Amino acid sequence: MREITYVEALREAIRMAMEKDPSVFVIGEDIGVYGGAFGVTAGLIDQFGKDRIIDTPISEAGIAGACVGAALTGMRPIGEMQFSDFVVLAMEQLTLQAAKVRFMFGGKATVPMVMRLAGGSGTGAAAQHSESLEAWFVHVPGLKVVMPSSPAEAKGLLLASIYDDNPVLFFEHKLLYKTKGPVPEEWYTTPLGKSKVVREGKHLTVVATSIEVVRAQQAAEILSKEGIELEIIDPRTLRPLDMEPIVNSVMKTGKVLIVHEAVKMGGFGGEVAAQIAESRAFGYLDAPIRRLAGLDMPIPYNRNLEAHAVPQVENIVDEARNLVKGVY
Repeated sequence: MREITYVEALREAIRMAMEKDPSVFVIGEDIGVYGGAFGVTAGLIDQFGKDRIIDTPISEAGIAGACVGAALTGMRPIGEMQFSDFVVLAMEQLTLQAAKVRFMFGGKATVPMVMRLAGGSGTGAAAQHSESLEAWFVHVPGLKVVMPSSPAEAKGLLLASIYDDNPVLFFEHKLLYKTKGPVPEEWYTTPLGKSKVVREGKHLTVVATSIEVVRAQQAAEILSKEGIELEIIDPRTLRPLDMEPIVNSVMKTGKVLIVHEAVKMGGFGGEVAAQIAESRAFGYLDAPIRRLAGLDMPIPYNRNLEAHAVPQVENIVDEARNLVKGVY
C-alpha cells in the first residue's frame, strides 16, 4: 500500500468529500492561497475556488459561528483554526450553540460540522500555541471529540466526522503532520466511537491518545527486548468513548497505564481511570491505575523544557517497566 503523510491524508479526505458533495466547504484563516498554517488545504482553492475554500478575517468566533449557521441550513462545513489554543475565542458558538441545538429542537435540527484544531507541543510554539484542550470538550454533551494518531486514521476519521450529523472537534497533533504511513487510496470511513487495539500484549495495558500512541509503540519495541509486552489501545474517539476493548484488555493484563499529553489535572485520563474502576475490570487489577500526563504548567518555549513538560518515549518505558515489576 502507498504511504503518504498525515497532512496528505487529511487533504485527500477533504478533497474527496468536496468532490462528492457540494454541501462540503472549508472555512478558516489563511486556508486559501497560503494553504493553511500547516499546509493541509494547499492547492484546494485552485480546484474548488474561493467560494468553497473561504479565507476569513482573524476571528475564531466568526469561523465557528459561520460553521454553526451553515450546518443548520444544510451545509457540511469544515472549520479550521490555526492553533487549537484559539478555540477559547469560540467557546460560546461551540458549547452553547452547536452542542445543544439538536437536543433543544428534538432532533429536528442538526449541526453537521467539523472544527479542525492543530494542537500539542513539540514545535517550539510556546505557551499560547501548544496546548492540549481536548478534555474541555469531552465534558460537553452534544459534541464529539476525535484524535487521530496516524495518517490512515486521519483520513478515515475525518471522512466519518464530515458525514456525522453532530458537531465534531477534530484534534490534529502538530508533530504528526509530517509522519508517514500506509493509507488506502479509495474512500473509506473509520467509525466514530470505536477504540482500536494497536498492539497486542500480555503484561500491561497502555491507553494512549494522539502522539502518545506513536510514543507508546516505540516504548513497546524497547520493552519487548526485555520480555515485557505492552498492549496498546487507541480510543481514537474520546467522545463517544468505547470502553469495551479497554476493559477487556485490563482484565487480561491486570495493569493499566493511561498516557496523554494534556496536563494530568482534569485530563481525559482521569475519566478512563474512573470508568475502569467502575467496570468489571476492577476486580482483575493487581496494581494501581496509573496516569502519565503533561506537567501542571504552561508549555515552555525552551525546547529542552518543552520536551520535559510532556510524556516522551523514555517516560513511558520507565512507567511501564515499574508497573510490570511492581514498583509504584
